[in-house]
Amino acid sequence: MSGRRGRVSYTLGDLAAAHAGVRLHGDPTLVVTGVGTLQGARAGELSFLANPLYRRYLATTRASAVIIAAADLEHCPVPALVADNPHLAYARIAALFDAAPDATGQCGVHARAWVSPDAQVAADAWIGPQAVVEAGAEIGARVFVGPGCVVGAGAVLGADTRLVANVTVCHGVRIGERVLIHPGAVIGSDGFGLANDRGRWIKVPQLGSVVIGDDVEIGANTAIDRGALEDTVLEDGVKLDNLIQIAHNVRVGAHTAMAGCVGIAGSVQIGRYCTLAGGVGIAGHLQLGDHVHVTGMSLVTKSLPEAGVYSSGLPVEPGRLWNKVSARLRRLDELFRRVASLEKRLPADSEKS
Repeated sequence: MSGRRGRVSYTLGDLAAAHAGVRLHGDPTLVVTGVGTLQGARAGELSFLANPLYRRYLATTRASAVIIAAADLEHCPVPALVADNPHLAYARIAALFDAAPDATGQCGVHARAWVSPDAQVAADAWIGPQAVVEAGAEIGARVFVGPGCVVGAGAVLGADTRLVANVTVCHGVRIGERVLIHPGAVIGSDGFGLANDRGRWIKVPQLGSVVIGDDVEIGANTAIDRGALEDTVLEDGVKLDNLIQIAHNVRVGAHTAMAGCVGIAGSVQIGRYCTLAGGVGIAGHLQLGDHVHVTGMSLVTKSLPEAGVYSSGLPVEPGRLWNKVSARLRRLDELFRRVASLEKRLPADSEKS
């Protein structure tokens, strides 16, 4: 299956000239009309090779050109754009073919939106149908508030921020510039704070807010809770996938990225330039240093102050083998006791030998 094909076209020479660090090998007049995968691209499309797992598709690709690393150039059967980081080069070039609706130049308030007379909305912002902007909210220049969004009382949206659709920004939340928030995300709902009164749960007021820096992206149906006393903070450049839960008083350092279904408990401090793969869970009140990378489905139960890659859990195995491993795991305690008993019965001289 082919990737997205754009409504515009570029010559290969144009693409090479427009992106620093990309070197052209082949016909500069070759016309590129879209992008696609190595195995699914059609004539006229540009593909890329960044993951060695897909190198096997290079020899038979029908793409008209490929973005590739210098080490793979000799095996490339078509014209190429050579880059030190093919994935990054592809990301920048593919943006030229993105057919998503362009909100540039769209401004005003839709007739079916409601904006409080006490809100401040920039003249060049757009408030879409069924959107609500409550009292005291501030909507910056060129902000796009899509259909069905709610911007709560006193919330602030910085310039060029985009709420795609059905996004809820609760009261007092502050969002920086050029932030992209996908459908269904909820920013600033109450944190999960409860006190126990002889078996009954009493709600603890969540008096903090959420502060989001510039150039942040938040995926669909992700929830970021407001702080109990201090704010929950996402620093500049943080990237969040879909279905992520960030609890109250968490702080996420600049340019950290998280994949889908990550769950972070309250008061966790995460450093800069970290990555959390899909399904990672982090227990409350822990600290992760800068450049910490946690692999998928890992459970973090202690602080990780040192940079590096961390993993937990067991990888998938064939069912019959896993059943054997599981049975042996259940016997580990018994085996440990037996070995300890045997060691005690060994003569002292045999232990020295």
